Amino acid sequence: MFYDHKQIEQKWQKFWEENQTYKTENNSTKPKFYVLDMFPYPSGAGLHVGHPLGYIASDIYARFKRHQGFNVLHPIGYDSFGLPAEQYAIQTGQHPAITTEQNITRYEEQLRKIGFSFDWSREVRTSDASYYKWTQWIFIELFHSWYNKTSDKAESIETLVEHFSKFGTENLNAVQNDELNFSAEEWNAADENEKQDILLNYRLAYRAETTVNWCPALGTVLANDEVKDGKSERGGYPVFQKKMMQWSMRITAYSERLLLGLQKLDWPQPLKDSQEYWIGKSQGAAVKFKVSGMDEQIEVFTTRPDTIFGATFMVLAPENPLVSTLTTAEQKSEVENYIEETSKKTERDRMADVKNVSGAFTGSYAINPFTGKNIPIYISDYVLMGYGTGAVMAVPAHDERDHRFAKKFGLEIINVIENDFDIQEESYDSKDSVCVNSEFLNGLNYNEAKAKIISEIEKMGIGHGTTNYRQRDAIFSRQRYWGEPVPVYYKEEMPYTLPVSALPLELPEVEKYLPTEDGDPPLGNAKNFAWDEANQKVVSVDLIDEKTVFPMELSTMPGWAGSSWYFLRYMDPKNDGEFCAKDLSDYWGQVDLYIGGSEHATGHLLYSRFWNMFLKDRGYINQDEPFQKLINQGMILGMSAFVSRIEASYDSDITNFIDGIDEVIFPENIFISKKYLDSIQKYKNEVLQKNSQNIPFYEVEKPKELLEVEEFYFKTMIELNPNSKAVKELEGCHFEIYKQQIHVDVSLLKGTSDELDIEAFKNWRAEFADAEFILEDGKYITEREVEKMSKSKYNVVNPDDIAEEYGADCLRLYEMFLGPLEQSKPWNTQGLSGVYGFLKKFYNLYFEGDNFSVSDEEPTKTELKVLHTLIKKFTFDIQNFSFNTSVSQFMIAVNELQKMKCNKRAILEPLAVIISPYAPHICEELWEKLGKNTSIEFEKLPELNEAYLVEDEINYPVSFNGKMKFTLALAADLDAKQIEEIAMSNEKVQEILAGANPKKIIIVPKKIINIVF
Repeated sequence: MFYDHKQIEQKWQKFWEENQTYKTENNSTKPKFYVLDMFPYPSGAGLHVGHPLGYIASDIYARFKRHQGFNVLHPIGYDSFGLPAEQYAIQTGQHPAITTEQNITRYEEQLRKIGFSFDWSREVRTSDASYYKWTQWIFIELFHSWYNKTSDKAESIETLVEHFSKFGTENLNAVQNDELNFSAEEWNAADENEKQDILLNYRLAYRAETTVNWCPALGTVLANDEVKDGKSERGGYPVFQKKMMQWSMRITAYSERLLLGLQKLDWPQPLKDSQEYWIGKSQGAAVKFKVSGMDEQIEVFTTRPDTIFGATFMVLAPENPLVSTLTTAEQKSEVENYIEETSKKTERDRMADVKNVSGAFTGSYAINPFTGKNIPIYISDYVLMGYGTGAVMAVPAHDERDHRFAKKFGLEIINVIENDFDIQEESYDSKDSVCVNSEFLNGLNYNEAKAKIISEIEKMGIGHGTTNYRQRDAIFSRQRYWGEPVPVYYKEEMPYTLPVSALPLELPEVEKYLPTEDGDPPLGNAKNFAWDEANQKVVSVDLIDEKTVFPMELSTMPGWAGSSWYFLRYMDPKNDGEFCAKDLSDYWGQVDLYIGGSEHATGHLLYSRFWNMFLKDRGYINQDEPFQKLINQGMILGMSAFVSRIEASYDSDITNFIDGIDEVIFPENIFISKKYLDSIQKYKNEVLQKNSQNIPFYEVEKPKELLEVEEFYFKTMIELNPNSKAVKELEGCHFEIYKQQIHVDVSLLKGTSDELDIEAFKNWRAEFADAEFILEDGKYITEREVEKMSKSKYNVVNPDDIAEEYGADCLRLYEMFLGPLEQSKPWNTQGLSGVYGFLKKFYNLYFEGDNFSVSDEEPTKTELKVLHTLIKKFTFDIQNFSFNTSVSQFMIAVNELQKMKCNKRAILEPLAVIISPYAPHICEELWEKLGKNTSIEFEKLPELNEAYLVEDEINYPVSFNGKMKFTLALAADLDAKQIEEIAMSNEKVQEILAGANPKKIIIVPKKIINIVF
């Protein structure tokens, strides 16, 4: 029977949509299971075959859980705010909402074609006002919250105000920017503006000056992961470090809880390690160093206070506010120049560059509190303002970076840990040694010395023992248009949030999406974006005054804002009265299975955990963590294709003496096929080898392929310069052939081969219209290489094309068949034919010729064994996310059943149910043909019966002196003695023994018979 995948898939996709087959009910007696994919960003390029890998895996698992009787929530939506849409708007003038809508339409069309069992009725988009209303509400809640370290959770700001009014800061244990001290009387006497300013010191969403990655060309702040090698990832524009007033989220308040929570999560260990490193917990001491001749003090955090006697200089981050105060007039120019250079590097670049040492002397000195020595104060980019206090006490003998710095600037190096190293040449760091040259610490081990020095530091009143975290508060504002407006207005320059009744604060229309002429963010171009406090509404900016109409925040939220809580909105997507009803968040709870990329380890996943913990603190949800089990899928890599354009280079000793050589036109578009490239490379390797033996290159015989290329190149050069004497003078001169490798679109290859469609290539880009080719056997064979699948590498394969030619079920099976889910693997379109052949074979099990033919006859033991072997393997594999081995077992089972010509209903019905999570369209079709009038989706999985897997008889290999001669079929329940008796009476055994008496008979029941003689 012809397997018409197009007709079948269109039919069932239409059925699922019309019948809302996958719509999930909130009220169910079934146990719940929540399966989620990481929020996709809809780009204009649409999906390539690498994108659906994780979606297919999660979809298979969602279908599996439905078969197990679970009420499955498997939603989809779009992370639809972002910089790409805005940049396109800047270039074209088209509103980002338009391109975003087009991109989503394209994505949805592709996703539906692959047959995903999403509950489309729950779709959310972060750029819809009905969604970002609640992102804004969460921001307001964060603004009106503080972190109480005593209760170890976030609380309403009102409880903090109440504490201030009764006790001031007495007995206050809060997470804060600066340590403030005031009485209740002082608080109560303060005016409104003063109180608001104080509260900003404690709010979980607060505004403060901070160092950011500023990209002037894009006119916005960029996150660390949007910057690469000092340039913006999008556009490649220069990025600078700049101090700006920014909104931040106090994620640092949750550092310890974020660390501890990792222990309860079923996540890949490398991902947990990434978060643990990012949070960067360390224990040590905060110590204050006096500045010689000034009233200033420099506070440092050190994990090795036991080495303080070896501190011979101090280093401050270039952004440290103390730098301007400490810099002397003589050093001012040098320091300012250094700060300017540092501003061109991101924090990530500074952390990664461990070898290059640079810095500038401030001209000032600090006093080591234990040696009493004056130690110079430098600035250097290896110290970060975001870690600790932005200053370090440098102990060059025992820190690699400090050591390099000391060597470069000729600073003193004092050994304070016992070791056998030449400490002047190499640093030594150890916690297994004892202190030396450290007065009262001498002879103490690390733990003893650390406790002792912290005690002394506290006695002297210059510091205390403390715990520090590398993690910084998350910068929350972006100077962009296409993002959630921050629901804040400013009265007397102090921020106030809009009332919840005013939400959503919608993005206003603007004439252009660039910053204003005054340098304000794009929202500064809006005409209607001021807050009328008296009438509680947004009005024209022309009405701004000092009494009732106030300016609004012009920055928008970062991309991670909407994606930090979307998993909660899926539980209750249409609720306009709250972000999610409590009974529904209680019912759905955590995401049971989350699949996505590992690149989000310290971005989205960390921020989502933070917001989830905050919402729990405030009583809106009950679960501690958002995602219980997480799997990072690998990448599907593309098989890139390359064409090689050749260039020639004559020796300058020749060309310098030829008149008119500068006017010679050299061929620019000659491409040579792979055979010629391989031959030329082999020749060049031989020349290099001979050179190492002092044999000149001209004694190496040129291969005919190279001679053909040189002849073709020279002939073409003459054609381009018909009247040039200079060209003729080049004839016979030695020249080198080089290749320039160029990515070519894989769609320009013929079929599934490596052969280039030359005419299509010429039409592909205007610059190649006049291309000439040196072919092999009349063909141009491209070079191939496995790389990341990317539009820029032209190796993208469109899933629509695969679904059209082979079907969505084939695509789904093939992506799972490629290899383990977590590993990266190359795409090879040629492999699809094998999977497609399996689907045809599977389909035809249910037919005899063109007629559907399924028998009600009882299956044989052999057929039942095939089925139950598959059930066992399928269940084990899918529960262990080993999807590739399941597909292999499907193929084995179908092959065996085909050989048996099995058409028994008792076998084929459960077979369709088992395969349906992977290939739902074909299984729905077969299910209907089996006479069923409901979707196969909710059929109960067939139960495993181990009895069918028990062998009735065993084929024993019979060996003589370790060499197998034949097999002997015996009942499976025989013991060793019975097996020996039957074997020894066997005619073949007696024939081989030929009257000899065995020295030993080795019997392993159900495995082997070995006779030694």
